[in-house]
Amino acid sequence: MARMIRVTRHIALDESEIAESFIRASGPGGQNVNKLSTAVQLRFDARQSPSLPEEVRARLERLAGKRLTREGVIVITAQRHRTRERNREDALERLLALIRQAAERQAVRHPTRPTQASRRRRLEGKRRRSGVKNLRRDQIDRD
Repeated sequence: MARMIRVTRHIALDESEIAESFIRASGPGGQNVNKLSTAVQLRFDARQSPSLPEEVRARLERLAGKRLTREGVIVITAQRHRTRERNREDALERLLALIRQAAERQAVRHPTRPTQASRRRRLEGKRRRSGVKNLRRDQIDRD
């Protein structure tokens, strides 16, 4: 029986929806980097996942950016740490953070109009400023 991974109160992923493969990490690391495959590549098929509501799926695909393949699979590569286990945890946490961010509802901004009093104050300020600038002009310019 597959374990469920809790993402939010309403979303839980089946562990079988996430595929992991281990690859060799790039960069410095001495002889260890040439012998062991410690980096993890995590794959999650967002389009086919039955765990995600439609609106979360759409936001997730937008947020994933270059990590999303044409087929709708999110690929996360983790190689910060020296051990497989730490890299697995890191990749999974990054995936869950991405899904949590997609699950947040964005506040819709309703445009408002300025009040009549604020419009009056704005125009009065403009008139006052115009008068000050007018007084600074030379007498010749005013004619």
